[in-house]
Amino acid sequence: MNAAPRNRLADATSPYLEQHAGNPVDWWPWGEAALTLARDQDKPILLSIGYSACHWCHVMAHESFEDPATAEVMNRLYVNIKVDREERPDLDRIYQTAHQLLAQRPGGWPLTVFLTPDDLRPFFAGTYFPKAPRHGLPAFTELLASIEQAYREQRDAIRTQNDSLMAALASLEPEAAAEVPDTAPLDGARRQLAGSFDAARGGFGGAPKFPHPTNLELLFRHWAATAADGVPDQQALHMARFTLERMIRGGMNDQLAGGFCRYSVDDDWMIPHFEKMLYDNGPLLALCCDAWAITGEPVFRDAAAATADWVINEMQGPDGGYYSSLDADSEGEEGRFYVWDRDEIAALLTPAELAFVTPLYGLDRPPNFDGRWNLHQYQTPEAVGAAQGMTPEQAAALLSSAKAKLLAARASRVRPGRDEKVLTSWNALMIKGMARAARTLQRPDLLDSAERALGCIRSTLWRDGRLLATCKHGRAHLSAYLDDYALLLDALLELLQVRWRRADLDWAIALADVLMEQFFDAEAGGFFFTAADHEALITRPKPLGDESIPSGNGVAAHALQRLGHLLGEHRWLDAAAATLRFAAEPMRRVPYAHATLLAALDEHHTPPETIVIRADPLSLSDWQAAAQQGYRPRRLVLPIPADVGDLPGSLAAMVPRADAGALAYRCRGTHCEPPIMNLSSLAD
Repeated sequence: MNAAPRNRLADATSPYLEQHAGNPVDWWPWGEAALTLARDQDKPILLSIGYSACHWCHVMAHESFEDPATAEVMNRLYVNIKVDREERPDLDRIYQTAHQLLAQRPGGWPLTVFLTPDDLRPFFAGTYFPKAPRHGLPAFTELLASIEQAYREQRDAIRTQNDSLMAALASLEPEAAAEVPDTAPLDGARRQLAGSFDAARGGFGGAPKFPHPTNLELLFRHWAATAADGVPDQQALHMARFTLERMIRGGMNDQLAGGFCRYSVDDDWMIPHFEKMLYDNGPLLALCCDAWAITGEPVFRDAAAATADWVINEMQGPDGGYYSSLDADSEGEEGRFYVWDRDEIAALLTPAELAFVTPLYGLDRPPNFDGRWNLHQYQTPEAVGAAQGMTPEQAAALLSSAKAKLLAARASRVRPGRDEKVLTSWNALMIKGMARAARTLQRPDLLDSAERALGCIRSTLWRDGRLLATCKHGRAHLSAYLDDYALLLDALLELLQVRWRRADLDWAIALADVLMEQFFDAEAGGFFFTAADHEALITRPKPLGDESIPSGNGVAAHALQRLGHLLGEHRWLDAAAATLRFAAEPMRRVPYAHATLLAALDEHHTPPETIVIRADPLSLSDWQAAAQQGYRPRRLVLPIPADVGDLPGSLAAMVPRADAGALAYRCRGTHCEPPIMNLSSLAD
């Protein structure tokens, strides 16, 4: 790495941009200054998109962006713009889609795109390019020269191609249906997932295996719906439960500290890509809580607790915000922080502890990661303990002491880099996970963690009635996106199920209003990814499918339906229905890829059951526990102390104050029942 910053990235809030501040490449951040320079000099734009925990981004940086000879070519021929895909998901989404259309294959990071300067349209795109020719890829400098030559000599052909690309981008938007689809896509998604289910190892399809928590949640919800109808789909439950357990016991889950890595590179969930992303761990935390509520199996409770503890210990800043990620690499090697030599483990543990962890983690088998061991459970701790004549309690105690010693030794290693920017959308995912865990595990400290993160968003990222997307060390900027508003609204509804706070309901209403005013397409339905007053880009997509995080359109439709039923606000219900009509064709064609929208579709046809409890503080927790026992994904429970007044009009009319004892008010859609007067009736 060059010592002195030569470009304009040193003051960025993105650690990824900061990593490139010392490059000899004359990098610019995306902005009007760089775009104007490219137009004035008639230079094509080299747009490089990545993120701080990306292994191949680091490789390309070391090979090319830190190389003076490569930088000289880049600086002479191009205006070079570096973008953090986590801060600018709008740009990443557009140009990843363009890459797929141009290259006819999926993209990834680093994303390398060449743009015409006058209209910012991409005319060539790729991902990683090596410094020297390798694996069928040209040398990066050769590519740079040939693309710049094409820009100079083939302008008409590039314009024609760009026009075709824009037409292709426009054609990706579906035509809205006349009616909201029926429930057939829900059954279709279940069939599609069953068709790709790996019955031997869990998951869907082959390596690389991603966690896809939205699909597992879809299967849990499907099981719950069929159970409510008296014919529980045990196969749906098995697919989700077995997959989640294999992930928990596998090397993708940090067996010592908790927290899930990005994905598994093999079919057995054994060797991960070692980066840890906040956006994976929030939904997986909630999913582990749901699995514990469904099955009562301690493996899910313990995984939820370990994940939550890891987040608090390693990923929550002093201002309460959750950090974005941990790098895959340390000391220049992927996974170095996490893997072990067998002799190192033997030197740290007692003979009894070593005898226990050896069959558990496969230390008596060949090494599974470049001559070393990434810890992966080949057997359950209970099975190892039973084989060694132990009770489950003795096995748990021995494993706990061994893990504590290994974790203490690992703490002395050079840690992976940590991306300390705070993203609104990713924080919302973790706030929801922490709130679910606080309620399910009965852990008030997890509620405190969620509220600290929420306080960080409110104080730093909520300004003048609008959200900002990102901040680092208190410095916030960038207009927020659909995902930020929708996921935060969803998180607030989850928090309200743990404890009542009128300010959170008011904030949820304010977020819903911005969604309607700035993002909703009143003509065609659906929500745009960027606000109406956002910077104009080459296209304004309305993404529908779940990707690494749940679909913003799906979360918006689901949350607005729940809030609309709660407060009797029909414009939110109408917007959700219009979104489902807009997404009808994709939901029918590839239902499993739209699991979040399917949850909204499910609750459109079977409106959520809302239970509002009014009780004195001594009784409230008992009534709340009775209403929230088990797994009921179609139920929203609001525990409101009896002495709280000043409820919004429709809610106040539905649930007057309970001046004598405790009451529960149960509604489904627009139909409400007489109040429930005693705890036993509520439990029944």
